Amino acid sequence: MPPLLVINPHNGVPAYRQLMDQIKFQIATGVLPAGTELASTRALSAELTLNPMTISKAYGLLERDGVLERRRGQTLVVRARPAGAAATDKHAHLREHLAHAATMAGQLGISRTQALKLFRETLDASTP
Repeated sequence: MPPLLVINPHNGVPAYRQLMDQIKFQIATGVLPAGTELASTRALSAELTLNPMTISKAYGLLERDGVLERRRGQTLVVRARPAGAAATDKHAHLREHLAHAATMAGQLGISRTQALKLFRETLDASTP
């Protein structure tokens, strides 16, 4: 079962999309390695107090995208990825978050130089 799935009903992002994004993130970071069996639709919907159709939609889209695969007995597991896919996935996740930060910097009137300085300071502060 995927650990640490949290759905925020107030952030404007549909629950199925939040679920998909979190599962993809956990796969990219290695929390859910290839072959990991996911919780059943019914079990996850009870755990997250979501409609089973929401879970089913997220799982179906992840399966369509090649992230998950259905095994004998209808169990969903994390699909094995080609070599190098993990690094690509990590870069894609970071790029997505940086795009939001870049938009915010522009909206706040923060110059590119100032934004880069803040990013470097943040990196330095978060690196042991």
